[in-house]
Amino acid sequence: MDQRLTVKKVLNNNVLIAEHPTYKEVVLIGKGIGFNQRKGNKVSFNEADKTFLLTNEREREKYVELLSTIDKDLMDFINDIIIFIEEQMGQKLKENIHVALTDHLSFAIHRAQKEMSFHNPFLLEIESLYPREFYVAIEVVKKIKDRLGVNFPKGEIGFITLHIHSAVSSKSLSELNKHNQLIANLIGIIEESLKIELQYDRVNFNRLVQHLHRAVYRIDKGESLGEQKNLAIMLKDAYPVCYTLAWKLVKVMQKQLNRPVDESEALYLTIHLQRLTNTCN
Repeated sequence: MDQRLTVKKVLNNNVLIAEHPTYKEVVLIGKGIGFNQRKGNKVSFNEADKTFLLTNEREREKYVELLSTIDKDLMDFINDIIIFIEEQMGQKLKENIHVALTDHLSFAIHRAQKEMSFHNPFLLEIESLYPREFYVAIEVVKKIKDRLGVNFPKGEIGFITLHIHSAVSSKSLSELNKHNQLIANLIGIIEESLKIELQYDRVNFNRLVQHLHRAVYRIDKGESLGEQKNLAIMLKDAYPVCYTLAWKLVKVMQKQLNRPVDESEALYLTIHLQRLTNTCN
């Protein structure tokens, strides 16, 4: 994509506002893209090694506002981190990551420097659900430590993971947080109901979390697994404790998501619960 845009305003050496033939006004972010530029100059989209284009008006305004509140060197460093994330994930990131992650990291760095601890209650579920994003988040935390000498608590890896996943998926950060909170709540109900403590490093736990995640997504989107009448009779008979617990979980999901849930979700949950423990018979 090689487009010639007209410079409207230079915000710093790496950020400028330009006129775009389709989007009218955009923010261009790239190393040195604003250096020696003036209003009215023509600038190539490919002029910098890596350039990001902010076309959404709301995101653009928020980003410009952030520029006035965050140290320039930190802003440039976070841009480097976003480039690193895109390279590691191997796909284009949604433009809202420039505002969301920049704002989050700048505040997280401030908290860490002030030794303000921030607990992430969904860390284990997040690691299980988004392993690739979690690995990249670990590398981001290492980069921040190496560059700024800031030690993030482990919980921050989870928050960064969600920002990365939101930037490569169709889900908003608020949707991810809502779903992860629900999954953590469901796991708590399972442990309390079965009087067990789940082993978070076990394969069956990961399978359960993955299934809960898919179930929540299906229910939220109104998707159905179809009827399984024969399976229902068999499972209800063979695993009554798991079957009853599965329906309890389904009702929690139904209430939280405000969506109808078909019987098949309870059946497949029963199977996963039985895999997890032998106390369901």
